[in-house]
Amino acid sequence: MDEDTRRTAKRRAGEHAAETVEDGAVVGLGSGSTAAHAIRALGRRVDAGLDVRGIPTSYQARGLAVETGIELTTLDETGGSVDVAIDGADQVAGADLVKGGGAAHAREKVVDTAADELRVVVDPTKEVDTLDRAVPVEVLPDAQATVVRAVRDLDGEPTLRRAAHKSGPVVTDNGNPVLDCAFGAIEAPAALATDLAGLPGVVAHGLFVDVADAVHVGTESDVTVRLP
Repeated sequence: MDEDTRRTAKRRAGEHAAETVEDGAVVGLGSGSTAAHAIRALGRRVDAGLDVRGIPTSYQARGLAVETGIELTTLDETGGSVDVAIDGADQVAGADLVKGGGAAHAREKVVDTAADELRVVVDPTKEVDTLDRAVPVEVLPDAQATVVRAVRDLDGEPTLRRAAHKSGPVVTDNGNPVLDCAFGAIEAPAALATDLAGLPGVVAHGLFVDVADAVHVGTESDVTVRLP
């Protein structure tokens, strides 16, 4: 799939999911290029009279929501209640995801799992039978060395994510580095998710297990909604 076709597919997926949001909803606003299309589409619906409040999952999502006129709220203000979240993914296999390519997975996981319904928006290149993408793991800076050793004990190969346009590592919105941990084909994502979550110093990992309620897969001409 060439880049122009992928951009069209992402836009269609994001806009399609945005159309499912009902008046009065509290909406989790995901991060990344495909979720950005959903936020823009929601902004257009708000201009047309839709009443929603958004909970952003990153500085990027917050800025885009403000730009498009979506009223913002917080989990504290809603008592932890989120009606629907719309978010992208780096890989999708059934209801399981790998997220964190944009290093926003810690807050994405909080918001996405709080939602009554999670709608995932992707292009067809993100769909796989078995997750095999490196799993992003956000760690406390002082725990980096111990987490590296522990991930290797789990038969993973961790790599510190380096920034593309500055010297040094990528730093999350929470001020922490990210290890991209390759495990090959992940045959038991739930077990690996439990193991990673239990490592001291891990803030959040990018395995989202059994969380997707609907997957909107955009193409150049239409959108297919898969119900895992």
